[in-house]
Amino acid sequence: MDLHDRIRRSLLRRPFHPIVVDDLRAWRSLMLLLVGRHLAAKIAAVSDRPRVGVMLPTSGLFPAALLAGWRLGRTVVPLNYLLSKDDLAFVIEDAELDAVVTVGKMLEFTGPLPEGVTPILMDEMSFSGLPPAAPRRHLPADDPAVLLYTSGTSGRPKGVILTDANLQANIDQVVEWVHFSRRDVMLGVLPQFHTFGLTVLTLLPLCLGCRVVYTAKFMPKRILELAREHRPTAFIGIPSMYNALRLAKSAQRDDFASLRFAVAGGEPLPDAVSDGFHEVFGVRICEGYGLTETAPVTNVCLPDEYRPHSVGRAVPGVEERIVSDDGRILGPGEEGEIRIKGPNVMPGYFKRPEETAAAFDDEGFLRTGDMGRLDADGFLSITGRIKEMLIIGGENVFPREIEEVLDRHPSVKSSAVIGQPDPSRGEVPLAFVELVEGAEFDETALRSHCRETLAQYKVPREIRHLDELPRNPTGKIMRRALSPETPGVR
Repeated sequence: MDLHDRIRRSLLRRPFHPIVVDDLRAWRSLMLLLVGRHLAAKIAAVSDRPRVGVMLPTSGLFPAALLAGWRLGRTVVPLNYLLSKDDLAFVIEDAELDAVVTVGKMLEFTGPLPEGVTPILMDEMSFSGLPPAAPRRHLPADDPAVLLYTSGTSGRPKGVILTDANLQANIDQVVEWVHFSRRDVMLGVLPQFHTFGLTVLTLLPLCLGCRVVYTAKFMPKRILELAREHRPTAFIGIPSMYNALRLAKSAQRDDFASLRFAVAGGEPLPDAVSDGFHEVFGVRICEGYGLTETAPVTNVCLPDEYRPHSVGRAVPGVEERIVSDDGRILGPGEEGEIRIKGPNVMPGYFKRPEETAAAFDDEGFLRTGDMGRLDADGFLSITGRIKEMLIIGGENVFPREIEEVLDRHPSVKSSAVIGQPDPSRGEVPLAFVELVEGAEFDETALRSHCRETLAQYKVPREIRHLDELPRNPTGKIMRRALSPETPGVR
C-alpha cells in the first residue's frame, strides 16, 4: 500500500473529523481527499512531468497537494519559498519542473516563477461538486515520493531523494517509539518543505488520523493562544522557538500543561533554554536528532528516559555507530563521526552520483558529517559538525562547547562561534551574540564569564553583538553565514 492509499484509508475511517486546523479554516478528512482529487485533475491537465512542485504556506493546503501529486504517481518537490530568487530558480530547473502548486500571495512574496513553469493557484480553483476524473497511478515503494532540497549552506541546494518506503518506515518508527495515536493533538509551525515538518507534522498525523493544528508563521503569542485553545499533546520545535516561548510576556504556567511530548531538534538544546522552559512551564524538553537524508528521525529522547545533552536512543530499525577518522568503530564514550543505516535512509542525491557514493561508507552506512558519542546504554550525544570543528594550537574545539557557556549568561539570547585565522595558533574562536531584550552588550563581562568555565585557548578572542543571528528557514543558526568580516554593533 503506497502512502496515498494509506492516508486515504486513514481519513475515510472518520470522514467528518476535523483532521487539520490552520490559520484560515478547519479541514475535515473528507474535505482533504476531495480537494486532493480536484487538484490531481488540474495537475494532470497542465503537466506531464514525473515531478510536480509544491510551494505553499504551512496549512491544510499542503497535505491536499501531497495527495494530489501521489494520486498521479508523481514525485512531489516541496519548494522552500524563503530561498533567494536565484536558488529557487535553480531548484525548479534542477528538479525539471513545469508546474508548481501554489497560491497568489506566495508568488507576491517570491516573485514570478521561471519562464515555462505553470503556476497552479489553489486559491483560484473551485473545489465544489464531484472532482473530475484523473488517472490513478500507484507509487512503487522504491520510487521517489518526495525530493527535498537541502538549505544550501555549503553551496547550491541539492535534492535528497526519499522514497515511499523511506517515509513510511520513518512514520512507523516514530509511532512505535513515541506511542503516538489518533488521540494525540499536534501543534505544528515548522515549514512543511522542511523534513521534520513534512514527516512528523504532516504525514504522521494523516496516517494516524490525529488532529494537527498549523500556523504559518512562528509568533510566540500566537503559539501560546493555540496551545490554550487546542490543548496539544505534542509540540515539535527548534531550540530558538522554545527560547522565544519561555521569554514571551504572555506566557502562563499551564499553557503547555496538556503536553506529554515536547521535542527539540535541528540543533543542540542549550541548558539555559531547557532549564528556562521547564522553570516557566513545568515541561521538560526532550531532544531528537535526524537529517533530511534519514527522512528524518533517527533518535528521540523519551520523557521517561530524559538525559541532559542526549538525543536519546535510536528509533526501531536504525543502526548507529561512531567511527574514527581512520575508519575504526569506536566504543562507548569515544567521539567520532555518527554513521547511520536503516530503512528510512535515502537512496541518494538527485542527479549527483558522485556525491551519493561519497555519502555512504563501504558497509552502506550514511556518513552524517556530525560528531558524537554513544554511551554504554546506546544514548547518543551530538558534539558538533566535522566541518565546523576548530583547530586551535593543534587542539580540536567544537563551537557548541563555547556557545553553551555563552548561552548561560543572562544577557545572551543566542550565540554562534566560528574560527578566525591566527598566525600563531592557526585559529582562534570568534563569537557572535544576540542579546535578550533590554540587555546591554558588555564584551569584557562575557569574556570573563567564559574564562570561569573554559580553558583559556577556548575563550573567544573577540565577541561581537548582532541584532539578529543569521538563521535558515527553520530558525537554525547558520554559522557559515558568519565570517571574520561580519561587523558587530555597539
